[in-house]
Amino acid sequence: MMDPLLSIMRTASSGLQSQSMRLKVVSENLANMDSTGTTPGADPYRRKLVTFEQTLDEATGAQMVGIDRIIRDQKPFRTEYDPGHPAADASGYVKRPNVEMMLEMADMREASRSYEANLQMIKQARDMSALMVDLLKGQ
Repeated sequence: MMDPLLSIMRTASSGLQSQSMRLKVVSENLANMDSTGTTPGADPYRRKLVTFEQTLDEATGAQMVGIDRIIRDQKPFRTEYDPGHPAADASGYVKRPNVEMMLEMADMREASRSYEANLQMIKQARDMSALMVDLLKGQ
């Protein structure tokens, strides 16, 4: 029989890794929110999104979460009139990244809270394991 506490810790650990990657992608999006192309009409940075998948850990039977893939957001770019910019097209418009600060901050907050929840699950499972060892020592 599978140890349920080990299963909890494995599941929470996979959640930590997934949310950590999500935070890295959000950070990359925020770091590039002003990155434009370098040649006239060139596309700027395109926002990245993380998709998750559910997997089964064969060894423990635990349901795991993992990164399915990192995709590019197909939302259209913003345009701004700036004829002096090196990336301006023939009409003087520059394509700006499709990154929105408020959306990224909301994503970051959600990923951070999910990370903290998974961390708390690991702490609780560890505390329960220690309590069980203490109870067994008492007999």
